[in-house]
Amino acid sequence: MARTIPRSAAILLAVEAVGIVALAGWQAVALAGADTIDPVSSIALIVLTVIGAAAVGAFAAATWAGRSWGRSGGVVTQLLVLAVALGAVTGAFPHPEIALALTVPAALGLILIFLAARAAHRDEGSQAEG
Repeated sequence: MARTIPRSAAILLAVEAVGIVALAGWQAVALAGADTIDPVSSIALIVLTVIGAAAVGAFAAATWAGRSWGRSGGVVTQLLVLAVALGAVTGAFPHPEIALALTVPAALGLILIFLAARAAHRDEGSQAEG
């Protein structure tokens, strides 16, 4: 039971990494279909998106292994997703359904990561006593 929450947080981060890879694929299709204004900027955005996916995947693996840096990166990831969700619901063309679709997993991710950190702290305390 003690490993369930950290593993759930890691799985959610892994799913988000796959989603970011899908976003890079969508960007590549748009580039191939000449649906971009500046191809050089589009290529740069695709490269940065793939790097972001790799980073989130690394956070997932580290969280699975119980590394604190993975949880820290996961928190930053969730906060960035929440910032994107806020942007999706504001501005000239708001999309509340997209904002909700981004907010729910990000909020769940934050909760799971904080609970995983709490469990790790509790495990460290019990090892120090024994």
